[in-house]
Amino acid sequence: MKNYSLLFLSLFITSITFAQITKPEVTEVWEPEPRVVTPGNAIGDAPSDAIILFDGKNLDNFVTWGDKPATWKVEDGMVTVVKDAGFLISKEHFDDIQLHLEFRTPSVIDGEGQGRGNSGVFFQGKYEVQILDSYKNRTYSNGQCAAIYKQYPPLVNASKGPGEWQTYDIIFNSPVFNKDGMRVKPGYLTVIHNGVLVQNNAMILGTTEYIGMPKNEAHGAGPIWIQDHGNPMSFRNIWVRKL
Repeated sequence: MKNYSLLFLSLFITSITFAQITKPEVTEVWEPEPRVVTPGNAIGDAPSDAIILFDGKNLDNFVTWGDKPATWKVEDGMVTVVKDAGFLISKEHFDDIQLHLEFRTPSVIDGEGQGRGNSGVFFQGKYEVQILDSYKNRTYSNGQCAAIYKQYPPLVNASKGPGEWQTYDIIFNSPVFNKDGMRVKPGYLTVIHNGVLVQNNAMILGTTEYIGMPKNEAHGAGPIWIQDHGNPMSFRNIWVRKL
């Protein structure tokens, strides 16, 4: 009975509060005013507050293993994997971000399953969104294009055909660890592939491992990796916004 009394009292107070609001401006919020960000002129163009990682000209914002210069091929406004040259690793480290990138799988089909147009984008060097030629190419569902690798298959397969440019727009919210190294908040990924929502605020279980279970070792901000998996994948228009 006591709980019901408190409930009714709360509802009564709430009703009085709402009843006392008789002017629309009482519920208007004017401060702070959202800052102005100028969108790009075309879909996928970087907005005014973006950090440009690759603009088609050079790899100045990337290194590879051992902080060595990145040696992928830059030509015609795009960068293409050079086999065994190592991952592209962003020099800058990030926490929560919005990422845009465009990728193209090889136009000549060579291989099948995981051997066809394979790459990936890693957040903080630990959490991978798979890149793969998944157009009429069956593989394990949590390893196809737009999967959070070995954790979540995409909600749908939105892949275009070999040789066509495709887009990723990804929101990454980093996991949070306390001073004792315990994870107190999981990370989340939202992925839009070619304009189609394929990961809807999916909770990251931990690192995306090829073999074994996800791990949750404490870390801070980290780089973006783009994977060299041996296939001649091409990329362009790579930018991020800090959130």
